[in-house]
Amino acid sequence: MNPRTVIFEEEQRRLQEVCTRLTRDSLARAIFLIDKNGQILVAVGETANIDTTSLASLVAGTTAATSSLAKLVGEEEFPVHFHEGKRDNLHISLVGEDHILTVIFDERSSLGLVRLRVKKATEKLVEIFVALAERQGLGEEADLFSEITDEDIENLFSDTF
Repeated sequence: MNPRTVIFEEEQRRLQEVCTRLTRDSLARAIFLIDKNGQILVAVGETANIDTTSLASLVAGTTAATSSLAKLVGEEEFPVHFHEGKRDNLHISLVGEDHILTVIFDERSSLGLVRLRVKKATEKLVEIFVALAERQGLGEEADLFSEITDEDIENLFSDTF
């Protein structure tokens, strides 16, 4: 993700809604939407017992390593990774060029169901990111600062002195 990318409240809400619905529809334990720098954009489901910072970093690193593996064998990318465990499974997929969707699921679900639901959710997530890119391309990022008044700035600095 471009470090200058700003996710506005409306887009954050929409991303959260898509991931929440995906959790329900795929019978997943947890869903993480991560940028390729390892920053979590959305985390829903049973996340309390997961070191989310480590998970995001490792997913981003795994995705980068898998991308390099793909290039070594002549592929542009491996857009989906699946890891099967005794109890939990991970389905990791690319969302556009800059984002990674990670689904953690167990025996309550199946790989087929997860793949089907992820495909539909990915389409919606891509639409949100495209709209966000267009919004930022129109200069709305600069508009974030237009709402700050001289009084806001004065109050900010008067509190510290």
